[in-house]
Amino acid sequence: MRAAVYYETGSPEVLRYEEVPDPVCFPGGVLIQVEAVSIEGGDTLNRLGGEMPAVPHIVGYQCAGTIIEVGDGVTDRNVGQRVVASSFYGSHAEKFATLAMMTWPIPDGADLVACACVPIAFGTASDCLFEFGKLQAGETVLIQAGAGGVGTAAIQLAKRAGATVLATASSPERLERLRDLGMDHGIDYTKDGWVDDVRTASGGWGVNVVVDSVGGKILDGSIACLAPRGRAISVGSAGRDPQLLDISNLAPGNRSLTGVFFGAEIGTERTQKLITDLIADVASGALKVVLDRTFPLSDAADAHAYIESRQAVGRVVLIP
Repeated sequence: MRAAVYYETGSPEVLRYEEVPDPVCFPGGVLIQVEAVSIEGGDTLNRLGGEMPAVPHIVGYQCAGTIIEVGDGVTDRNVGQRVVASSFYGSHAEKFATLAMMTWPIPDGADLVACACVPIAFGTASDCLFEFGKLQAGETVLIQAGAGGVGTAAIQLAKRAGATVLATASSPERLERLRDLGMDHGIDYTKDGWVDDVRTASGGWGVNVVVDSVGGKILDGSIACLAPRGRAISVGSAGRDPQLLDISNLAPGNRSLTGVFFGAEIGTERTQKLITDLIADVASGALKVVLDRTFPLSDAADAHAYIESRQAVGRVVLIP
């Protein structure tokens, strides 16, 4: 099969498009013919400096396609079934092997490319808002990096739950594209004074929940945006402007900070049902996957570079 691989971590230019051995279907697993690869934020960070279990390494942990082989002991998946799949690595390829329990059937008639983008981004957004953020109708939420995959999902989920939604992005043009998703107020967080803008937009009181996927100095500002008893949710870090976090601002006002990693619970009954429900919502049109553009798998380096240019709004997908 063909795959996007690298022999050392680094900038997008380390990616090469090469012939590699097919993955092997194992007991309890399935082998998938990949038709769409959702590039996740963790994929670009892993390529930049993450672990490499093998050389060459195939990065990527989410894709969708058709099952072409079923391993021993698997009774709830079958050859020819369309699924979304996840694993630790290996999705940037024409074939992908993973545990059957890490796949979710795609409803008949649903768009496979859209469904490929659902599990991690929408599951993460839901957990940040509700499982850990405890967002309630009538509250105000701030979605940092609103134009990203988690951001576009979180805006829709928060609005559907009856919240007032504030979101940040790196330009007015990107913010404008978020209004149709349910954003009530947009803030350009590349400009000085953005924390004051958030507090003004929230009536001077601050926001009840912040979902922060940026980290560094932005996370410090997120905490400053919180209302009394506000909840800041840190979900990874985009790697920009790192700095140590001063948590002394939490105690005044009884604010809290929680770190979330959706992958830690992705195999639980709760999250399995959550992902299934979210895929159904996307299939029915109740939720929307914002697809910025697609690239051929052979152009994976260009796709990674485009994501890191901070131009995209929503998902960037590779098509083998």
